[in-house]
Amino acid sequence: MSRLIKYAIIFFMSMVPLIELRGAIPVAYGFKAADPGINLLLSYIIIAIGNMIPVPIIYFFARKVLEWGKDKPVIGGFFTFCLEKGEKGGKKLQEKAGKGLFVALMLFVGIPIPGTGAWTGTLAASILDMDFKSTVLAVVAGIAMAGCIIGLLCALGLGAYLGIAA
Repeated sequence: MSRLIKYAIIFFMSMVPLIELRGAIPVAYGFKAADPGINLLLSYIIIAIGNMIPVPIIYFFARKVLEWGKDKPVIGGFFTFCLEKGEKGGKKLQEKAGKGLFVALMLFVGIPIPGTGAWTGTLAASILDMDFKSTVLAVVAGIAMAGCIIGLLCALGLGAYLGIAA
């Protein structure tokens, strides 16, 4: 598989909800282990850009689409679930954060645990009517933070594996 294809794979993986950056970085490390020519800094940049591409779309359209579809026969239950989860998460985030909503959103996106990330954070910010500029800046900072955490965990894991395999 060519390097260009490997970079394309991690780019598109980083756009997928639930996988996002948290799944693409370990794949990049796997590609690096198999092909020393893979540049991890370039991989991080590609992954961060891929993870950010859906943010404006989610911010401006996700809430509208979910509200439109919540009363539709086949998709209504799922759309209602997504709206309720987003509203619940957003209100919980706002209660805990108070005036520190920017920092709370950054930490929400940046601490890599299941159910957090750019997709969920952006949806919560749009439901909370947080302004677009603050949302994007908080999500970018959160993505950088999550990238550092996941990258460190991958580097430690790869180092441990190589130490054991040697």
